[in-house]
Amino acid sequence: MKLIRKGKVKEVYDMGENLLFVFTDQISVFDKIIPSLVPDKGESLARTSNYWFEQATRLQIPNHLLEFRNKREMVVRKFDIYETGATTDKKNYLVPLEFIVRYYVAGSLLDRIEKGITRYQDLGFRNPPKHGEKIPEPLFEMTTKFEKTDRLLDKSEAKRIGGLADDDVENIREMIFKMDREINSRALGRGLIHADGKKEFALDSERQPVLVDTFGTADEDRFWEKEEFEKNGTLVERSKEFVRQYYRKIGYYQNLSDARSKRMEEPPIPALPEDMLSATSRLYRDLYERITGQKW
Repeated sequence: MKLIRKGKVKEVYDMGENLLFVFTDQISVFDKIIPSLVPDKGESLARTSNYWFEQATRLQIPNHLLEFRNKREMVVRKFDIYETGATTDKKNYLVPLEFIVRYYVAGSLLDRIEKGITRYQDLGFRNPPKHGEKIPEPLFEMTTKFEKTDRLLDKSEAKRIGGLADDDVENIREMIFKMDREINSRALGRGLIHADGKKEFALDSERQPVLVDTFGTADEDRFWEKEEFEKNGTLVERSKEFVRQYYRKIGYYQNLSDARSKRMEEPPIPALPEDMLSATSRLYRDLYERITGQKW
């Protein structure tokens, strides 16, 4: 098999008609790969993703998973890739976009509101929202996938980059909300709040959406402890946001943001200390158990 892509969290091999995903223990934040390996992270992502693909199949949501094996490998359908040049007449290709639905104010949305980039009034708030506040109506957003840093897009540019018509966007949006209703319900049943999540899609030979890549994991989605949130509004992170907060706390994120805004050379991201590695590894294993109800 030929290695055709080594991404931030997985390696992709060409099997001829299909692809093989091999999940690694790498971890990335702010589009930077951290020079540390998190024990069991790859297995946790693979097993959690497999669980959600099983639920997607049960819900009759088309997806790319063909076979799950060896606890960290997936055989998946192959689609053409157009980093640029996708058009509405193309078929059987990976849509070069990422689709995000936000239910609560957190992460980059909070940053954008505080900087005035996103108007809180446009989200349905009368006053500036606090971190963790529920959005009156879920926020559907689209970003770039193959650019060095993910970039928020308006609908017009997203359609152009993705080769999408209005119906394609609406079909993808409906499929996301159908899957999220399952994720939200199961998370609540396990004492978790699903705050937001990212998904990716392909269009098949009939230009129908197919759910691809991974989703519903600590990498792509944000989960909080339900009891702590409802009791006193405390946001106890049960996702990769736990690691992002560490880099915010030590000042790295501010330095990175300053460099990017000034178009200067970006500072290298430091490795995680041993205590953070242990805590992060435990977080990924525990989240797998919480989501699936299965033992590690």
